Amino acid sequence: MSKFEYVKLADAIASDISNGTLRPGDRLPPQRNFAYDRGIAVSTASRVYTELLRRGLVVGEVGRGTFISGDVRRDVETISEPADARINFEVNYPLLPQQWAMIAKSLAGLERVDALESALRVSTSTGTKSARIAAAAYLARKDFAPQAEQIVFTANGKQSLAAALAALVPTGGRCGVEALTYPYVKSIAARLGITLVPIPMDEFGARPDAIQKAHREAHLSALYLQPIIQNPLGVTMNAARRADIMRVAEKLDLTIIEDTVYGFLADDTPLAALGPDRCIVLDSLSKKVAPGLALGILVAPPRLRESVMSAVRTGGWIASGHALAAGQRLMADGTVAELTRLKRIDATRRQQTAARLLAGYQIAADTRSYHLWLTLPPHWRSQTFVAAAARRGIALTPSSTFAIAHGHAPNAVRLALAPPTPEQLDSGLRTIVSLLGTKEEDFDSTE
Repeated sequence: MSKFEYVKLADAIASDISNGTLRPGDRLPPQRNFAYDRGIAVSTASRVYTELLRRGLVVGEVGRGTFISGDVRRDVETISEPADARINFEVNYPLLPQQWAMIAKSLAGLERVDALESALRVSTSTGTKSARIAAAAYLARKDFAPQAEQIVFTANGKQSLAAALAALVPTGGRCGVEALTYPYVKSIAARLGITLVPIPMDEFGARPDAIQKAHREAHLSALYLQPIIQNPLGVTMNAARRADIMRVAEKLDLTIIEDTVYGFLADDTPLAALGPDRCIVLDSLSKKVAPGLALGILVAPPRLRESVMSAVRTGGWIASGHALAAGQRLMADGTVAELTRLKRIDATRRQQTAARLLAGYQIAADTRSYHLWLTLPPHWRSQTFVAAAARRGIALTPSSTFAIAHGHAPNAVRLALAPPTPEQLDSGLRTIVSLLGTKEEDFDSTE
């Protein structure tokens, strides 16, 4: 068989998926059966399945087989835009009813001529001195006090991540990431020509021994980690794990991109407190304030600041002066701090509701967080469960969205607890519980 024949077979299956002959949730035959039916070698069948996994057309579940992805028309590297669903458990932006009046009060006067004249001038990667001072003061916490000179701004958190990756990892290089992680890192890395290497995790986060193994085998240029309220698992590293991670990073001479976007919900010590010269810290205002004010913030070690600034400039990721002016006011006058306090209370209440209604099912979450990880009963699969929930007006995120390695997604879904109103949260979780108790074969995806 020609070495390109497996690609033709993969193309044929892709065509069957496109025209509806194969539907999301359909199971492909075991590779040996596939090989026998087509008169090909088992090794060739394996290459066909690997190619389908690479394209994101199928998902593999250990011990269960290979299934057509429920998300074949979506860019599999990212979460989509907010779903048109009655109850959205997918895109996680916490918004409180009282926050709009608080924000309006903070931003009063920004429409004045003198304020606009300053805010609407050409901006730079480092913004203004007053904005840097406000950001450094706001980000300071126990054992971590960044200097204003370390602050670099972008238009949002995704751009901060892109800038950090571009500054640390060359095109064709490799970055170690948690095996289940923030989905957008996949599309960002792909556009920068960076290969992501999945790092196995345990109940305390990324395993130090796995980082060392990955570096031996792949020669990593950097690490991207979420040590506090990890997305999607909600894991927070304890003190011992943070210390072990920093020792490994020092030993291997690796810089850590530390994502603290969800860190505002906790008081845990960031990795940067243990190794300020070893970490680039990422943060943004989108979850603390609102998605429409998505000012991105980086704290760069002095040795890397110029590289990060250059990446921001060349990437076209400079924050607007208006966003900087608004962010500065909100941070400096205590509005962001007060919103943080209120959202911590709100997140805890929502977790309590979820724990009560999902009692008896396997969930993983930090009780302070706005999301949880729900392991599905054996009779359900992630993609089919998401499709079944969608038919009931509920948007969920399948595990495959977060998995770095194609075909290695656990049988689970993530629930974002922030978007629904309290009434929707209760109603949506009850619907999910009802659905969990049904059998997958009772769900007709064609009805």
